[in-house]
Amino acid sequence: MAACAYYLGGLVSPSPREVFLRLVHGVADGNSSELPDLYGEVTDVRHPMATPESEPLTSRRALREHFTVPPEARESLPKRNVVDVVVHETADPEVIVAEFAYEFTLPDDAVAKVPCVFVMRVRDGQIIESRDYIDPIRTYTARGDLDRLIASLRKGVS
Repeated sequence: MAACAYYLGGLVSPSPREVFLRLVHGVADGNSSELPDLYGEVTDVRHPMATPESEPLTSRRALREHFTVPPEARESLPKRNVVDVVVHETADPEVIVAEFAYEFTLPDDAVAKVPCVFVMRVRDGQIIESRDYIDPIRTYTARGDLDRLIASLRKGVS
C-alpha cells in the first residue's frame, strides 16, 4: 500500500505530485520492487510511444512484471537521474501533467537526456491511470541498445 502522511491528526494520501516524484525517482534509483505499490490493484497504464508497441498494463501484478529487471540486466543499465521536473496541476485534482527528463550517465561519462511527459490520475495516493510518453530513440540510445530498437523496427516492417 502507498505510504500516507499524517495531517492534523488524520491520515492523508500523498498528492499526485508526491506519487509522481516517488515513481520517477524510484525508477531512477532502481527501486523496482517498491514501484508496483504506487499503483492501484486495477490500473490503465499505457506507453503510447513504446517501440515495439506495448499492451496496456491493467493490474498491479502486470506492473510488477513490467518493473522486474533481471540482476544481470540491472548491473548493465547506465546510472540515471531525474531532472527538469515541471508538474502541472489540472482542473481535476486527481490529474497532473508532469514534464521531466531522465539524465543517463554513460560509461564514457557523457550525459544523455531522455525527455518524458506523464499524464497521471492518482486516487487515494495510488496511480490508477497513466499515459507515459517517453522518447524511444533517445531511451535506446542512452541504454546503449540502439541495435535492439532497429531490430524491432525491422520486424514491424516485414
